[in-house]
Amino acid sequence: MTEPASCAEATEIACEAWTPIASALLGNVDWLPGAYGLPPLRGQLRVAPEDFLVEEVLGFEPDGEGQHRLIHIEKRLLNTSEVADALAQVAGVARHAVGYGGRKDRRAVARQWFSVDLAGREEPNWHAGLAALLADRLRILAVVPHRRKLRIGTLAGNRFQLHIRNVQGDREAAEARWQQIMAGGVPNYFGPQRFGEGGSNVSRALAWFAGGRPPRRSQRDLLLSAARSALFNQLLAHRVKDQSWDVARIGDVLQLEGRGSWFVYGPDESADEIAVRIRDGELHPTGPLWGAGESAADGAVRALENGLVATYPELATGLARVGLRQDRRALRVFPREARFCWQDSGLMLSFTLPPGAFATTVVKELLHPDGPDDASLSNHGVVLD
Repeated sequence: MTEPASCAEATEIACEAWTPIASALLGNVDWLPGAYGLPPLRGQLRVAPEDFLVEEVLGFEPDGEGQHRLIHIEKRLLNTSEVADALAQVAGVARHAVGYGGRKDRRAVARQWFSVDLAGREEPNWHAGLAALLADRLRILAVVPHRRKLRIGTLAGNRFQLHIRNVQGDREAAEARWQQIMAGGVPNYFGPQRFGEGGSNVSRALAWFAGGRPPRRSQRDLLLSAARSALFNQLLAHRVKDQSWDVARIGDVLQLEGRGSWFVYGPDESADEIAVRIRDGELHPTGPLWGAGESAADGAVRALENGLVATYPELATGLARVGLRQDRRALRVFPREARFCWQDSGLMLSFTLPPGAFATTVVKELLHPDGPDDASLSNHGVVLD
């Protein structure tokens, strides 16, 4: 296992770039800088769960045969774990026999896919069983046989429809900002759901890494994800501040749009060609999802990333020690199939994002939340992977 360099060992330039913040703030997304300046609007998001609709894009056709059942549901005021627990109970199977492609928040209406491995068991009465447990908070849209378990990362994306109420601000500026977002994308921050109530999962991960009591299996992945996400958000915030989040620098790891494949931008590449492909959204700069091993970046970009993990060695070392491997995540994301529509005193937004991207990163550039539902953009859990 490769330990992160200390600041004394990292380059002077890289370490000067980082000023550590308190661990309690690492899971807070409110301070993260926007790409285009202050948002032009104020308003209320998710006054009712129906104001925030998310629908998973499965990306493949069910097999139509097999021992698993793909179950398409619509839920409100339920989180993903509660639905998975109910499905396991109705089917009479262990909880690990239930799969899903992404977690969705309680305070929303979500159309989501689950899988259940029946493994030779008789088909239960899904409608009656779920109605008895969850009443009108869930309805079944489809049940289809399938050969494989549904796992995190198998979705093609998520479609969002958001109703923002009591909108105030400069509508002309908001329309111009929306055009900026469509043309340039938004910083691909991890949203507040990733960090738990009040952003506490990063502190809990640090306590575990320091020798505290290991978390339950159901909590382990959540804490590891929060720790990784906090480091990524720090890196991205730095690059937003220095306006390099949407440009390629020599040494950057560039990811192809819509694919996981990437390459390191070296001095032999055509700078003009790379710049055009970045502008057209074909390539994206990436940041590290930390784990064992070295940063894939090169030169000054690698030094910056090493400076980050040298500033937070407990997080970096803890992630490497549990066996997570290095990965990359695009620094920006583009909303697709987007629509922007004023409705009297409100605003309707709809768009599609790739898996792992958060709708709140789009809204953040446009809207400052007002009123008691400020939690919709703060660390009380939001959609949305």
